[in-house]
Amino acid sequence: MSLGLELALRAVVIGAVSGVSCAILGCFLVLRRVSLLGDGISHGVLPGLVIGFLLGGKTNPVPLFVGAVTFGVLTAWLTQAVSSRGRMSEDAGLGIVFTALFAVGVLLISRLLRRVHFDADCVLYGSLGVTLDDTWPLLGLEVPRVLFTLVPTLLLVLLFVTLLWKELQLSSFDPALAEATGVSSTLMHYLLAAMVSWVTVASFEAVGSILVIALLIVPAATAQLLTERLRSMLLVSAVVAVVGAVVGVSWGRWLDVDYAGSVTVTLGGLFAVAVFTAPRHGVFSRLWSNFALSLRIASEDVLATLYRREERSGGTATWSYEECERVAGEGIVGRLAMHRCITQALVHRHPDGAIGLTDAGRDLGRSLVRSHRLWESYLDEHFELPPDHLHEPAERIEHYIGPELRERLAGELVRETDPHGRRIPDGEGDSEAEGDPEAKAERPSE
Repeated sequence: MSLGLELALRAVVIGAVSGVSCAILGCFLVLRRVSLLGDGISHGVLPGLVIGFLLGGKTNPVPLFVGAVTFGVLTAWLTQAVSSRGRMSEDAGLGIVFTALFAVGVLLISRLLRRVHFDADCVLYGSLGVTLDDTWPLLGLEVPRVLFTLVPTLLLVLLFVTLLWKELQLSSFDPALAEATGVSSTLMHYLLAAMVSWVTVASFEAVGSILVIALLIVPAATAQLLTERLRSMLLVSAVVAVVGAVVGVSWGRWLDVDYAGSVTVTLGGLFAVAVFTAPRHGVFSRLWSNFALSLRIASEDVLATLYRREERSGGTATWSYEECERVAGEGIVGRLAMHRCITQALVHRHPDGAIGLTDAGRDLGRSLVRSHRLWESYLDEHFELPPDHLHEPAERIEHYIGPELRERLAGELVRETDPHGRRIPDGEGDSEAEGDPEAKAERPSE
């Protein structure tokens, strides 16, 4: 193995271990909507680092960690104190606190560490490339020294999340319920701040105070777009952090740029991809969902109109294809809606080209008209609306009323006609699943 490839593999391992630690804790920061707390802590711990360095020196990491954790918790406490007593938002309080503490740290560096080798650039921007050559032997391998800090930190994060899983989950999603069940949301907040401080300091030498912010927020935010459950979010955020390290180091080595920066840019790119392609919350999926909804509503408008036409004629009735398409809407949506009705056997074309309902289409049309007239009756009975104000809201809501809600409305109203004197169809065949298997999944029951 060449020396360049070996150094790149070391960078991948360092970036992945550091990224996974940050990503796991970042999930809880994102869920609590305090993502900038990681930013504040990463800057606010600087005075603690300086004090720890003065007390123990670089060779003793314990004072560094103790000082950083102390000032990390202090950042969280001061933020809440300033925002509550100063009658301002929490993000404004955080901006005041972390900038003040960071300024204190800079002053301490410039005043007390003039003749001491304390690399401020390393603390701020990281030195992932430099740490690759600083190795210790382990089982015949040259292991980067920083891993002897990062790996125990990762294990500590996993232990922290495992032991306090229920408490963290409850306090993140419902702080009021957590307090009611005896779980202190405030204590969980400060414990999380302490762990973020610990991870931040452990990652300083590799990724720096500024770049660690991306590792705390971006993988977690990406995972939130891609998942719906907390366990999956933690796993996906860890995977995103690892992928970011592998891809970032790869192209960083190819372009000969700083690894910490290339990893962070890669994470930003992964987040951008998730924004557009996330299965539920992505831009493309939302556009497709909106289009599919428009298509379903247009096709259902055709079925409801044909059913009403059959009601008026007292038997089966047909309509020209052009008239049906005008009901569905002009343009591509109307044409696709008619194609949908035909391919799903909801309507059929007669030899003369006229369009008529199939049995499946008739059942679905009956359900839509029943929903419409039940809702008109409900509005007429419970709200003081003139008769000419009932049709429009019922026309919109008929596409979202499922069988269960229809039966609840029918049981409450106990009437056979709507406010306009038209008969409310019975519930025979009252199921979207008949003739339209997609509608049951698309339309909520209530």
